[in-house]
Amino acid sequence: MLPSLAVAAALLISTQVHANKELAQKNACLACHAVDKKLVGPAYQDVAKKYAGQADAMAVLTASIQKGSSGKWGAVPMPAQPAMSEADAKALAAWVLGGAK
Repeated sequence: MLPSLAVAAALLISTQVHANKELAQKNACLACHAVDKKLVGPAYQDVAKKYAGQADAMAVLTASIQKGSSGKWGAVPMPAQPAMSEADAKALAAWVLGGAK
């Protein structure tokens, strides 16, 4: 029974990772961001490093996704995603904070 539980957990995690990458693609996030290199905006891995250990990281990043931001990573502002649900914004924030793996 235990091996089946491990397989189910691995599939769930794999599905969540792909779902969050697909969510980023669907919302055009990957037009400006990449996992491991700077494009227009910072690499997701750099975002994860910047917010590592901050208690409010999830709330700050979720708000930045939904409301947009400017001045955190340079002169180019990040546009808001006001139509994105809070659940989707939180899922993206968690994925990014986890290093977008």
